[in-house]
Amino acid sequence: MKNVKAIIFDAYGTLFDVNSAAEKCKDKIGDKWEGFANFWRTTQLEYTWLRSLMKRHEDFWKVTEDSLDKSMNLFKIDKSMKNELLNLYKVLNTFPEVRDVLNKLKEKNYKLAILSNGTPKLLNELVSSNNLNNIFDDIFSIEEVGIYKPDAKVYDMPVKKYKIQKEEIVFLSANTWDVSGGGNYGYSSIWVNRNNSIFDNLDYIPKKEVKNLNQLLDIV
Repeated sequence: MKNVKAIIFDAYGTLFDVNSAAEKCKDKIGDKWEGFANFWRTTQLEYTWLRSLMKRHEDFWKVTEDSLDKSMNLFKIDKSMKNELLNLYKVLNTFPEVRDVLNKLKEKNYKLAILSNGTPKLLNELVSSNNLNNIFDDIFSIEEVGIYKPDAKVYDMPVKKYKIQKEEIVFLSANTWDVSGGGNYGYSSIWVNRNNSIFDNLDYIPKKEVKNLNQLLDIV
């Protein structure tokens, strides 16, 4: 970790709480809100992988909407809530420590960036709604290469932009498959294990494991 030149973050689930949209509607959805939120997220990810394999690309907003439709049908949630849930997804909350940690990292003069499946518009809106403007040097979207993570073309974008070595990038994600994707590409990948989960067997062991981003400050 001594030669770190850039610290790059996944967005959804790492900086921004993907369950916060459904949580804000839990009074309407009821006790099933968390199961619904988890299913929506899992289906959303499955659709990104399947579309990549089938070479039938649609942007992340389309995937998010399609996966929401399926989830609402399965959990029997009133269809009148669809627009409310989608609008809330555009302004997901950050996790509690995110803003403070990013500001401290900014003072250390690392290149800071987001590397995400999200569209540029969605990502910029998330950054703006959470008052994170002027923190990131770049917001990399998979729309630049037209295929979702964990394709190597996605992880290649920051390397090409910054003209640095793969191992000079620290990459953080809460998604185990994304940590493995970045790590197998060549990043120094750190797993943000917020939920005390078990890591996948995908030919990669994270360089570090942290419970939240506060621990990153002790690493870099």
